[in-house]
Amino acid sequence: MINVILLERVGRLGGLGSIVKVRPGFARNFLLPRRKALRATEANKKAFEHQREELEARNAALKAEAEANVAPLTKVTLVLIRQAGDTGQLYGSVTARDLAEAAKAAGHAIERGQIQIPAPIKTIGLFAVTVRLHPEVVATITLNVARSPEEAIVQAEKGVAATKAAAVAALPTDTAETALPEDISAFLDVSPAEETAEPAKA
Repeated sequence: MINVILLERVGRLGGLGSIVKVRPGFARNFLLPRRKALRATEANKKAFEHQREELEARNAALKAEAEANVAPLTKVTLVLIRQAGDTGQLYGSVTARDLAEAAKAAGHAIERGQIQIPAPIKTIGLFAVTVRLHPEVVATITLNVARSPEEAIVQAEKGVAATKAAAVAALPTDTAETALPEDISAFLDVSPAEETAEPAKA
C-alpha cells in the first residue's frame, strides 16, 4: 500500500486533500495518470498545502458548473436503434462508448468516462443512466433502446419495453397470466393478421 494525496473526491476514498492508503496498481494505473492524486511525499505535501486554496476554489467552480448542467441533462433521452429478437434480446450489447457517441451526435458534451452503467445493456427498453459530471455531482439521463424509431416512440409513450413480455407484465396481477391487452399491437411490431394467427392462450 502507498499513501497518496487526493486532488478531488474519489468515491469512498475521501475528498480533496485527504491522505489515503491505496494499492500501488490503483495509484499507478488510475489515480496518478488521471491527476486525481499525488504521491504523499513530504515535497508534495508542502506543494499541496501551498496550492490548497487555489485547488479548492477551482474545484468549487467546477462543481457549480456541473450542478448547473444537472437539470438540463435530466430531460435528455438518447435513442439507440439496435437489432433484436422477438423477446427484445439485442444481437450484441450497448456500452458506455455507444452512449457517449449517441450523446455527441445529439449535441451533448458527455464523455465516455462520465457514463456509469453497471454492465452492458443487452435488451431493448428504457434505462436510467448515471452521468458523473463532477466527482460530487451526478445527473441521470434516459436511454431508449429500440428496434426502430417508431418502436422508440411507443416505448417512450408507454414507459415499458415494446415486447410481449413487457405488455403482459403491465397487466393487473389477476389477468397478466391469462390475457394480453387488446392494444398489444401498440407494444409489438406485428400486423393484426399476425396477432390473429397466434394461438390463443389458455
